Amino acid sequence: MGVAVSGWRLASAVARAGQLGVVSGTASAVVLARRLQDGDPGGHLRQALRAFPAPEVAERIIARYFKPDGRPPGAAYRAVPVPRHRSTRAFLELTVAASFSEVRLAKTGHDGPIGINLLEKIQIPTLPTLYGALLAGVDYVLMGAGLPRGIPRVLDLLSRHTPAAIELTLAGGDALPLRFDPQTVVPEPPRPARRPRFLAIVASHALAALLVRDDGDRPDGFVIERPTAGGHNAPPRGRLQLDAQGEPQYGPRDEVDLGRLRDLGLPFWLAGGYGDPARLREAHAAGAAGVQVGTAFALCAESGLDPALRHRALERARTGELRVRTDPVASPTGFPFKVAQLAGTIAEDAVLAARERRCDLGYLTTAYRRPDGGIGYRCPAEPVADYVAKGGRAEDTEGRRCLCNGLTASAGVAQRRAGEGEPALVTLGDDACRLVQTLAPEGGEYAARDVVRYVLGC
Repeated sequence: MGVAVSGWRLASAVARAGQLGVVSGTASAVVLARRLQDGDPGGHLRQALRAFPAPEVAERIIARYFKPDGRPPGAAYRAVPVPRHRSTRAFLELTVAASFSEVRLAKTGHDGPIGINLLEKIQIPTLPTLYGALLAGVDYVLMGAGLPRGIPRVLDLLSRHTPAAIELTLAGGDALPLRFDPQTVVPEPPRPARRPRFLAIVASHALAALLVRDDGDRPDGFVIERPTAGGHNAPPRGRLQLDAQGEPQYGPRDEVDLGRLRDLGLPFWLAGGYGDPARLREAHAAGAAGVQVGTAFALCAESGLDPALRHRALERARTGELRVRTDPVASPTGFPFKVAQLAGTIAEDAVLAARERRCDLGYLTTAYRRPDGGIGYRCPAEPVADYVAKGGRAEDTEGRRCLCNGLTASAGVAQRRAGEGEPALVTLGDDACRLVQTLAPEGGEYAARDVVRYVLGC
């Protein structure tokens, strides 16, 4: 659900209702730093940081970012370190502490399970994000939008506070090792952490079969996402074909063979349009352990979505006017991406054109090898001239939207430039209108517990 929409409040509410609550790990360091600069209303983040097992790290983060009275009106947020393959100490500390804080707050006050979701294509923050979540006792790790290889082995190592490594994929297919030593952030680690279960998010039984072949890749289960789910979607198999609205066309080749999936012998959950009682029964009948629900929670009262945006989306969905477009080029990753068509957001071409292109957060950049042998970073949503100077093709920049800034803005922490906030981008699934009309037909809000009761048929 993008950045911080599934935050600790929502995950906690879902877990209290008896289900698995999941926090987003994407750009969590940016969110922590900005919410501290907004004064940390309620003091929750500082409370979580006080429990961090390296107090000096927490003290540095609070001293650097916390503003007791918040930012002055119109003031910009202080910059945070950007992801680079040779990560600075400040980046590692902030990333570990951010995921620790989210998971700890989500787990406070109940015994329900909490997971964390990461995007496979955002590789540089993966290891420190996982380690912070492990320190806080996370129960599940979910990862998709790519092929999440090696994560089970990484979880084994990090749970013992042992150095771990994954690969950073470079443009052209080359790779570099990304190494992380937990003791660079927590010099005196606590006793070994409980190793969480790992669920790989995939879009086909073929990818699932590939992951079970090696013990280092073998997950504890799968989430099978259909192309109706919000956020990133897997591209259609075969040659990309667009319909009359310019959206990718999916066909029979994109259907998952659930029989072959069952034969793998691991539990699986179905996602993408399964957020209702009939689809839950259908999933169980097909052998699934359950379903994953996103859109209904993204619009509930505990969601981390900016309240003004959420209310606008709710009203348009209630009247059936909210359109969610599968945009084939919006994401810098090249994956199709679901974009809710809301006025004033960068879903609108006019808003996109008026925004000055920049890349100052850097989570979705692609690493490449420069002619001098060094490593550079480029993003097709950055200024076109910069992208081309780095070896990119100008045609690849057309229609790209800065998801990093747009999604952080949708969570209420938009960067401000000359007093103006970055325009938001909202991602939802195809079934947003139907779900809102069912859960809140008379208007008003609904809570996470209402979603759980509805899906379970209570």
